[in-house]
Amino acid sequence: MYNYTIKYRTFDSLLEDVTVDLNTFALENMIEPQQLIKLTKKINYDLGLRVNQTKEIILEVCHGRVKLPDDFYVFNFALICGTYVVNTGYNIGGTNIQEVPYTEVPSTVDVCSPISVNCRTCNSHPCNKTAGCDLNFPVVDPIPVAYDPLNPYGDTCIPPRVFMNCKGDKYELVQIVGGSGETRTYSSTMPLRMKASQDIECNCPNLYWNTANEGWIQGGFLFTTLDTCKVYLNYQGQMEDDQGNLLVPDHDLLNEYYEYALKARIFENLYLNGEDVAQRMQLVEQRLKAARNNALSVVNTPNFRELEDMWWTNRRAMYGKYYSMFESYSGYNRNNYIR
Repeated sequence: MYNYTIKYRTFDSLLEDVTVDLNTFALENMIEPQQLIKLTKKINYDLGLRVNQTKEIILEVCHGRVKLPDDFYVFNFALICGTYVVNTGYNIGGTNIQEVPYTEVPSTVDVCSPISVNCRTCNSHPCNKTAGCDLNFPVVDPIPVAYDPLNPYGDTCIPPRVFMNCKGDKYELVQIVGGSGETRTYSSTMPLRMKASQDIECNCPNLYWNTANEGWIQGGFLFTTLDTCKVYLNYQGQMEDDQGNLLVPDHDLLNEYYEYALKARIFENLYLNGEDVAQRMQLVEQRLKAARNNALSVVNTPNFRELEDMWWTNRRAMYGKYYSMFESYSGYNRNNYIR
């Protein structure tokens, strides 16, 4: 799961919430922040890559290599950028993948127009004609195979209808160059095969593509067999902001895990220094176990896309086990059992 929407806060903000609950010890300067930083990093690692922010950037390879971003942590996937179209304007810099916009037909569609009548789906003719449809009203396929600007997708009897992008693409790669106001929309991308590395996510598709263009990561640099090119990189960033401050996820069901973990470490340090906090430490440790279980449950819950992929994987496995042996028989349609 790649996370684009999770919110974050700094370690100082987390520590402030903890010291509010332990204000007596904080006023006596008995809480040392430096002792809690390594624990916070451990919790970030314990929750896994799902809490790391997913970032994207276009790197310009020169002489076969380019430096990876300073906050690079794990390689998700990459693509070689092809040609692009330049548009000028005033935008904030950055790189992103955008869903191709669509054009919506107004809800006040004239149902008596020849391009709107669909006698296959309408119960009765909308223009008080005969139900058989005369020659002035051609039959329209409700879901056309090819893009037709006069025949949008959707049921013509239920407006509004939607015009899909004529290229048939679902996403576009858009790079906004900061300062110049230039927007680059890439019309094509090419796969890049990557060599296995500890910096690459195990499910990265680049590890399994069989292409002539190859890349690898070494010493904080991305190397490619191409001397000059542009590479779109999607990666998991380090848990730190632009100023290098440690970040933690800001989620109602995760905050308790962080706070109880820091409180348990604070009471542990106080107990080792001779303070009488044994009962408080025991209470916090009990709450910590429940908070950790809740946090791991939230983080490890698969999203809808992961459930869909799991369902199709199981469907293909069952097809190979029970149905594939019948493919040699006439009249067997494989599409009826698996997409």
